[in-house]
Amino acid sequence: MLKSKTFVKKTRSGGVLKIVREHYLRDDIWCGSEVCKECKDEAPVLQEHACIESDLCSYPHYLIPDTNVLLHQIDILVDPLIRNVIILQTVLQEVRHRSAPVYKRIKDAIHEKEKHFYTFTNEHHRETFIEREQGESANDRNDRAIRVAAKWYTDHLAKKTNGGSLKVVLLTDDRANKEKAEQDGLIVYRCEEYIKSLIGNPELMDRLALQPDDQNEITGSKLLFPEHLPLSRIQSGIKNGMYLQGTFHANRDNYLEGKVFINREGEEINEVLLQGLQNLNRAVHQDVVAVELFPKERWVAPSSVVLQDDSPNDEDADEDETENNVNPIRSFDYSSVLKPTGRVVGVIKRNWRPFCGMLSQSMIKEATRHLFTPADRRIPRIRIETRQAANLVGQRIMVAIDGWPKNSRYPNGHFVKNLGSAGDKETETEVLLLEHDVPHQPFSQAVLSFLPQMPWSITEEDLKVRADLRHLCVCSVDPPGCTDIDDTLHCRELENGNLEVGVHIADVSHFIRPGNALDQEAASRGTTVYLCGKRIDMVPELLSSNLCSLRTSTLRLAFSCIWEMNHNAEIIKAHFTKSIINSKASLTYAEAQMRIDDSNMNDDITKSLRGLNRLAKILKSRRIAKGALTLSSPEVRFHIDSETHDPIDMQSKELKETNSMVEEFMLLANISVAQKIYDEFSECALLRKHPSPPPSNYDILIKAAKSRDLNILTDSAKALADSLNNATVENFPYFNTLLRILATRCMMQAVYFCSGMDSDFHHYGLASPIYTHFTSPIRRYADIIVHRLLAVAINADSTYPDLMDKHKQTALCNNLNYRHKMAQYAQRASVAFHTQLFFKNKGIINEEGFILFVRKNAIIILIPKFGLEGAVFFDHKDKPSPRLSFDSEGPTLKVEEHTFRMFDKVKVTISLDASNIQHQRIRMALVEPVIPGVSVPVPESEPEAKKPKLDC
Repeated sequence: MLKSKTFVKKTRSGGVLKIVREHYLRDDIWCGSEVCKECKDEAPVLQEHACIESDLCSYPHYLIPDTNVLLHQIDILVDPLIRNVIILQTVLQEVRHRSAPVYKRIKDAIHEKEKHFYTFTNEHHRETFIEREQGESANDRNDRAIRVAAKWYTDHLAKKTNGGSLKVVLLTDDRANKEKAEQDGLIVYRCEEYIKSLIGNPELMDRLALQPDDQNEITGSKLLFPEHLPLSRIQSGIKNGMYLQGTFHANRDNYLEGKVFINREGEEINEVLLQGLQNLNRAVHQDVVAVELFPKERWVAPSSVVLQDDSPNDEDADEDETENNVNPIRSFDYSSVLKPTGRVVGVIKRNWRPFCGMLSQSMIKEATRHLFTPADRRIPRIRIETRQAANLVGQRIMVAIDGWPKNSRYPNGHFVKNLGSAGDKETETEVLLLEHDVPHQPFSQAVLSFLPQMPWSITEEDLKVRADLRHLCVCSVDPPGCTDIDDTLHCRELENGNLEVGVHIADVSHFIRPGNALDQEAASRGTTVYLCGKRIDMVPELLSSNLCSLRTSTLRLAFSCIWEMNHNAEIIKAHFTKSIINSKASLTYAEAQMRIDDSNMNDDITKSLRGLNRLAKILKSRRIAKGALTLSSPEVRFHIDSETHDPIDMQSKELKETNSMVEEFMLLANISVAQKIYDEFSECALLRKHPSPPPSNYDILIKAAKSRDLNILTDSAKALADSLNNATVENFPYFNTLLRILATRCMMQAVYFCSGMDSDFHHYGLASPIYTHFTSPIRRYADIIVHRLLAVAINADSTYPDLMDKHKQTALCNNLNYRHKMAQYAQRASVAFHTQLFFKNKGIINEEGFILFVRKNAIIILIPKFGLEGAVFFDHKDKPSPRLSFDSEGPTLKVEEHTFRMFDKVKVTISLDASNIQHQRIRMALVEPVIPGVSVPVPESEPEAKKPKLDC
């Protein structure tokens, strides 16, 4: 059965276009129930005995939630108790448009067989499809469609069971929809009403999202925030330039401040500073908001204050506390550069997610309302209702925000899940993975089904279509304990006197074919995430640590980039080929370095390594001469107890020549491949660029150098590189390293992009006109796409539509950039947690450090021995603070009679402050220079017992 609509549309050029939309209806769409034997001969989804113990529904029943129930009560619906749910096509389509995270969660639930969730395509069923009536809103039409489908199910199941006990229950929180459903003779309940009726499951009540009426009941009547403007006014205001649209980023160190990054290209202002709770106006980190820009005379400077505690901890604190914090003038510095400043006038899109954190139990006895403190300091505290507060104290839990009324100091939310005890390693790892949105669930059976069958071996067909490089003396050089070996190298002398150098990369794209479930999962994950003692793979272990890992003495499929070079590392020619290799050695950086340095070793592997190392030094010096930056970032290595798996030693990572050797050839391969795929596919090559920083980013670097009578030029990457190379201070060897660490903080984030959507390809840090990622396809999905492009370019594989679609490539790049950034943050969080574990049993340690930043009330110190940063605060709540004088031009901070400046050497005590179990932190106290009333005495260190160690 076919329905069609015809209408005309005016085009941009002024013409008229006739559009016909066809809508097909069928009468053979299956109901999905076990009780029905006629609809379709398929495995049933909905159970015949669909029993949930309920005071309201004592009979077997299926649930049909409407759109708002699905959107707001998803935490209820995904609970294992809730089964046999019919998800209507009308509802699923609305949810897809309104909330991508909820849509993904409900799709996951539909795919769980034990949940028995069934999608019914009511919009294409002849008896449940309805036309929109004249004057009827889209929302009212969809509500009616839901009622019609529920009525059809009720009648259909009654026929199949001869009026038996199996019923259909409609869940809606819309009063008008509920009344109309009752008039139609349907069984209908509010979600809260139904959940309360479930016998023996009171904890589900905690997961109920609060409705607007409920939220108003639990907040005061006093107006604390300005009213948000309606969306229609916001849209017209943005159109006429009255308001700006952007993404809100809260300040991690100061809850009274944030920035809105303007999304629209061509705007003169790309970010707006917000200060004070009323100007923030209930915006939550990552929300898309509309801001009103203040006149220039009201512009202010970013805060130089680091807040030690963000707000009152008591749920029952007076809401008047807000008024004491809305005026930023009391605690902010205005002597530095003024920034465009404004206020939030409305929220365009909420980007809320479930947040991890801990419950702060109310001091009122038998209270059910408590404050939840998120682990992420950028997220405000959330008020929730729970009857299990006593059991949740000391636990890491998840909470979702339901809304933030204008008369509430805090947003309202509901309990989602208990993750485990705070401080437990498994729990804390789960928290940091969830907080950084790292996909870490086990690979599904659908994904695993696309793995090769074992035992696997290279076939005769592979030998025919690939270059046989098994005879070459290739080897890998990696960190200790590496099992996902995705690159090997070789170097040998040719008969003509030149050198042949090869980089051989695991051919992951041979095993992961475009568009299947394995490919989609890898694309979604984007990257492997490396934590301390744990790895979250992008691809299943069979590939990452076995079939794609270029192990010693094992035949493996590779993608090879081979150059002919002269002895001055100048490329004569390059070619790319799919190959078969047999690695002759898997070495660590230290083992490779030992071979190079040992004059008694002259085997083929060692000769190859020496040739590679000599060429790498030439390549590096040439890169640096062109302006490539050599930056620095403190990295640490933990030594792990072999029994408890706790860190027992911690030190900065030491880099060897072989680290640089491998890096140089990986860079060269990436640059060579980038040029090749761009030459072949100028519109859809996946490349990587590093934008040059805006001049203002260098302000702090220039000030730091000027304080030591040095001049840093930032006109170009080469000018900066030369300035850094020449920046030395007599009797201060670590100064240049500190300057390079600071320069790293000034850099922009490198990003993936599609060549057809951008004109600036330059990689600032590498001083390369073009660059991509080719060398790590086991752990980066971008490299898999680059492998596919290169394979098509050399006629080693066929193309597919998405590979040549620059818009889809751009969407993919956006996800890869996001995943890469979150993986970096997760790794840092893991290092921070293990640092806390290390200092937990150390008592107080005395160490030397250097001032990295100077703030209005604190100095930020780097401890080189541990690669650790921490703050020494000079404003105290529990005792009189010393006299402070901050100069932003220096920047300097005068404490009593002593003046601190950047890069000054200090001595501090380091200890773990565990007074706040949620936000444990490394506490530093000043020992030297000695300032009366500020410095602390040097602690006596205690000898430590020797323990067995493992590298991590």
